[in-house]
Amino acid sequence: MVMIYGWARHSTLNFIHFSRTFCRRSSPLPKRSFSICTTLRNNSQSVTHDHHDHRTRNIGIIAHIDAGKTTTTERMLYYSGHTRRIGDVDEGSTVTDFLPAERARGITIQSAAITFEWPPVDACASHSGDTDHHRQPRSRFSHNVNLIDTPGHADFTFEVRRSLRILDGAVCILDGVAGVEAQTEQVWTQAGDWKIPRIAFVNKLDRDGAAFGRTVREIGSRLAGWPALCQIPWFEGGKGRFTGICDVINLEGLLYPHGGDGKKIERVPLSRLDKEYPEMGAELKRARAALVELLSEHDEELVEAFFEMEEDHLAITPAQILDSLRRNLLSNESTIIPVFAGASFRNIGVQPLLDAVNNLLPSPKERPDPEVSLGAARGGLSQLIKGELAMEEAGNTKKRQSQSSLMAIGNALEGCALAFKVVNDARKGVLVYIRVYSGSIDRNALLYNTNLQNSERATILYRMYASEALPVQSLKAGEIGVIAGSKFARTGDTLISYAGNKATPPAPLNQLQLRPIHVPPPVFFAALEPNSLREEKEMHEKLALLLREDPSLQVSQDEDTGQTLISGMGELHLEIAYDRLVHDMKAKARMGKIAIGYRESLPHASKSVTKMLEGDRAGAKGRGGCEVVVEPWSSAPEVDSEMESRMTHEQDGNLIVVEAPSLDKRGRPLDADNASLPTNLTLPEIQTAYVNGVLAALSRGPSYSFPVRNTKVTVTLRPEAHLFGGETTYASLTSAARLATIAAFREATKDTPSFLMEPVMNVDISVDESSMGAIIQDISSSRGGQILSLGDNEEHEASSDTGRKVIDVSKIYAPKDPFESGSSGAGQQTQVNPQRTVKARVPLKEMVGYLKHLRSMTGGRGTFVMNVDRFEKVCGQREKMLITELRGESM
Repeated sequence: MVMIYGWARHSTLNFIHFSRTFCRRSSPLPKRSFSICTTLRNNSQSVTHDHHDHRTRNIGIIAHIDAGKTTTTERMLYYSGHTRRIGDVDEGSTVTDFLPAERARGITIQSAAITFEWPPVDACASHSGDTDHHRQPRSRFSHNVNLIDTPGHADFTFEVRRSLRILDGAVCILDGVAGVEAQTEQVWTQAGDWKIPRIAFVNKLDRDGAAFGRTVREIGSRLAGWPALCQIPWFEGGKGRFTGICDVINLEGLLYPHGGDGKKIERVPLSRLDKEYPEMGAELKRARAALVELLSEHDEELVEAFFEMEEDHLAITPAQILDSLRRNLLSNESTIIPVFAGASFRNIGVQPLLDAVNNLLPSPKERPDPEVSLGAARGGLSQLIKGELAMEEAGNTKKRQSQSSLMAIGNALEGCALAFKVVNDARKGVLVYIRVYSGSIDRNALLYNTNLQNSERATILYRMYASEALPVQSLKAGEIGVIAGSKFARTGDTLISYAGNKATPPAPLNQLQLRPIHVPPPVFFAALEPNSLREEKEMHEKLALLLREDPSLQVSQDEDTGQTLISGMGELHLEIAYDRLVHDMKAKARMGKIAIGYRESLPHASKSVTKMLEGDRAGAKGRGGCEVVVEPWSSAPEVDSEMESRMTHEQDGNLIVVEAPSLDKRGRPLDADNASLPTNLTLPEIQTAYVNGVLAALSRGPSYSFPVRNTKVTVTLRPEAHLFGGETTYASLTSAARLATIAAFREATKDTPSFLMEPVMNVDISVDESSMGAIIQDISSSRGGQILSLGDNEEHEASSDTGRKVIDVSKIYAPKDPFESGSSGAGQQTQVNPQRTVKARVPLKEMVGYLKHLRSMTGGRGTFVMNVDRFEKVCGQREKMLITELRGESM
């Protein structure tokens, strides 16, 4: 029997009967399905276009580089009807990789957002008379899928992080040949930090050496979860060509014609499998038994259903299994990982994966309430809207506020969104990607940016289809869209719309913040120079646009040479940034050699230094002063930092402490005669001004002009000596703190220069076992690295230290791989070309250009990822050589 997969649907009446059966089992999910179906019966065509929260999926595709993320995305777009042909990464014809640099390199550089419907609306309407009782309710109706294809390269980890935080679910693509790779672990952990439900898709099972069983066991050992096999691969004769998959949930096989586009699929029920393919039928029964047993260990409702079915694994209905999988995915404590199989390039298994997105991953309504801050108060966004958010002062002391005023704050909020990505489009200008969390963002609505404290109108709203855009009138809660033409919004900004025509929202609504993203410190930098002085202004304007797009880039000015320095997360990161600056934004500039961003550390503490700013100095008008002491800091816990007169700020390995006298009820210092704060400044504003001034000074060290690290800066405010009423301004205090800190640095290094610190990287190298000896020798001897552990992708001795749960791999069910001997089941460890992982800690300087060297040693099969572990002091002969090299470069 050959049919169009996923487009054959049940009759409405049968689905109502099916959903009513579930309602008697006290499960909340079928009740929601029944309401959907009843509405569809009344108006099937209109409801499919009404993107309710329960039929919206905001998902991301995450994986190691070259695992098949973009290829899988292209198939999703093709089967949904969004495209008429399948794009190819090698040809540079993909929809989501639309940047010239992406198509030239064949990799994803920036995440692309795209919206499509699955299943297609017309398919749902035209097949409403089908009477298959075993299909799942959610995948039967069209869902609005907002999909984000993320990069896989380690240099673009920040791009992945800023996309993950706005997702409701994720699909992790695994290479069936390479298994769970190092970058896969990293993105999986990042998604876990945001508590995002994830399913796994084992891709590339059509390639030589593909090992589904081995990859499943690696999911347990390296991703610290129990693989719940929802599909198993189907090879011709058990060892031949990859020809399809067997659906463990629905107990059927799906055969794909060789060389087809994947739309026509032959569905083989279990009864036919037992007759024509007995080995496959037996394996499918084992897989179903293993799935039911695994879920029963984590879900009491499925245990009850299992007993009702007289402990018959095959009698459990598909919907009961899906209900159990969803309950586990939506639980923060669950370690269940649904696993699917396929080969995207051969068009196998993508439609069932899309059905799994609808069936298993949560809607925006089913996700935890997003965390917000309102001044010192913390809580959920729904608490704020309902007027239940407790307003708190520092020290967790509740501030008494009437229920009516709390309700007024919530009622004033008409829409709340997070800007998670900024893109400069050559035709449409600046595009700000937003996720709406409550209410709606309407066209021409006045949006207040609570980070920048300014307002601008959302003149044009789009729903994006990769590089194409569809204008819309509004974006509702749970949707992802774009604001075009924004002048100020940056990545991580919170945007709100509110009732009334005032320029600013009522306090404290103007302080509303959705959780910001932490930007890791850059470790590579290069000099940028305009081709001529006339083009310098244009270059800086283009750089400002580039920084709005990518906050992980940093731009600074070298005070000695006047050069503009751009810093990033890796060599490729800076190369791409320069490529975009010159070719996409048409800036006329050139970039120097990429260098490593070292750090400086003070040799000892300084004496107290006081600086006074009087008149127009350092670019600031006004009068102000402060007293500063700098000293080495070892990141040790500080004593009580919650005193009212003491502010602490920790950033990039430094600690800033601002000490001020205690204030009375009128805001006057208790221990200073005839002294008071300026009327134009509050104590928190004064302290913030000092912190900003110190941060500016820390960006440039006294000996080598590198940023300062491992330093504690104590700023003391004496109102009677440092404040001068209305003459004291925010800018004057900032400049005074900067000048005082610089002077303290010079005092601390007048006899001994700063210590030089270099970035040391955590490196995970995946190689064949035959190459491991050469790799270890090269890292430990030639590059001065430290080997931390060796493994076969199953060792995780540090699991207990990191809090990760240890999975007993011997208890994991996995089908026999084509090259394995013996029966299927848990504990199979044999593999062809076994991959080993070398974990090491290596100075970054020694890893520059390492990829070419690694490929030459491993015949092109080795891969590695790295991230900053720490900054360590350079000692001995290495320090002398490094200083000589740096001075030679600066001459």
